Amino acid sequence: MYGGKMEYEIVYSKIKNIYIQIKEEKIIVKSPPKVSKKEINKILKNKEDWIRKTLEKSNNKEEKEKLYTNEEFKNKVQNIVNELIKKTGLIPNKVRIRDIKYAWGTCSEKKNITISYKLINYTEPAIRYVILHELCHIKYMNHSKEFWNLVEKYMPNYKYIKKEFK
Repeated sequence: MYGGKMEYEIVYSKIKNIYIQIKEEKIIVKSPPKVSKKEINKILKNKEDWIRKTLEKSNNKEEKEKLYTNEEFKNKVQNIVNELIKKTGLIPNKVRIRDIKYAWGTCSEKKNITISYKLINYTEPAIRYVILHELCHIKYMNHSKEFWNLVEKYMPNYKYIKKEFK
């Protein structure tokens, strides 16, 4: 127990510095073998605020609940896609909703757009941003200045909306 409150795990390895990692709501301390438990406790005490904030952030991400049923989410995505196609003139070949872990959305070179089911936990403006972002990839398959200018043309406040994902 650290400070009688937090449990942590020590992983000793051939490294020079001590690293504190929060993984799956656990505190992991990576340390050189020569560092005493007393020294580690002292470092943890100094980093207590950061540890608590990071654990809190981690908990909030896990607790985020679905804002829509699966059916509502599918309908919402389809409605937003149709609206943004009319607005932008950017037409995808296909739009799918899949359980992708590595991204909020993707656009293939064949102009197929995939939207992540993870967005079911996010607000409509956030879903709209991801869909617009992927539609803009139909014109620019990169993140160039022209790409971001196109996103901004249709969503001037996109930078503010993107903050929801942090």
